[in-house]
Amino acid sequence: MSELREPSLPRTAKVRTGPLRSGWTTGTCSAAAAKAATLALRDQLAVTEVEVALPGGQRVSFVVEECRFDNEQATAVVVKDAGDDPDVTHGAHLTVTVSWAPELVLEAGVGVGTVTKAGLGLEVGGPAINPVPREMITQAVREATDRGLRVVISVPDGEKRAKKTTNARLGILGGISILGTTGIVRPFSTESWRASVVQAVSVMAAQHLDTLVLCTGGRTEKGAMALMPELPDVCFVEVGDFTGAALRQAVEDGLTRVVFVGMVGKLTKLAGGVLMTHYTKSKVPLDVLASLHAGTAEQVRQANTARHAYEVWEAAGVLREAGDKLCAQVADVLQRFADGALAAEVAMVDFTGRRIVAATRSQWVTP
Repeated sequence: MSELREPSLPRTAKVRTGPLRSGWTTGTCSAAAAKAATLALRDQLAVTEVEVALPGGQRVSFVVEECRFDNEQATAVVVKDAGDDPDVTHGAHLTVTVSWAPELVLEAGVGVGTVTKAGLGLEVGGPAINPVPREMITQAVREATDRGLRVVISVPDGEKRAKKTTNARLGILGGISILGTTGIVRPFSTESWRASVVQAVSVMAAQHLDTLVLCTGGRTEKGAMALMPELPDVCFVEVGDFTGAALRQAVEDGLTRVVFVGMVGKLTKLAGGVLMTHYTKSKVPLDVLASLHAGTAEQVRQANTARHAYEVWEAAGVLREAGDKLCAQVADVLQRFADGALAAEVAMVDFTGRRIVAATRSQWVTP
């Protein structure tokens, strides 16, 4: 039985009384720089401002810090503003150089990491540019030209910044990752975000509803809403790292049932008894995952990440079996943390957030 722990916030957490300012992901800033460089190469004119689309359809404008060009190539720089999130890439100079090529190719330049281990959902040996940023960069470039381009993304001090992240441990070497799923940085890892989670739980309880649905982020929230369409939106709370705070408030407000919907990484930390799951305060306990299926135990124990373990289970055809056990362990932890005051159910989604692959309730699992 896992010992329950709720670590304190990291020292970088900011305490604010007012609303927090959102910022932009490295993926969004790279897309803006890529479009600016492409326009400069196409038109042979310096670009000072550029507009790009976010995955949700919103369009935003960016100031171009630097733009230079000649007949062969062009380079543009967009400085990342992470808002009020304690993000190590805040102020980074996302630098994109483009040149004409037979087809569109994205490459990592100086300061952008190279993937050296499996389990990240990226090609080993390829650049650490996640799928959504790749799509954003491609769309941004295609708004400027249909021609083939070599697009090289660099961050001059990226290798130094990466030392403040877990990239090296995950097998991302040589720099930072180009990340983002919505294009927007929301300040999850802050005291104010914890306060907003607590407030959201209380608002839900005030509606005299009894089922609280905790989701780790936007993708899991969409999956949860599709799973339980009968519940009003107020029941769904993006909990971020603050599961413990949300549960404590739920008990205080007299709620009786909690459903947790998450991906394998956060679920594994919870199964290990960790109720505040910020990456600086807790590691994924792979021994917890290894204990769930004897036939894949050694492979999982040697896995690089929880996602890697998930892929091992999937390849072995035991994802449902191991995942159901993981969900059951998480439900036990949630109920123990709430001293039995809450009945808990758990569902694990895939990495799109759209498909339920395991759950404490069998009928929830997507066929």
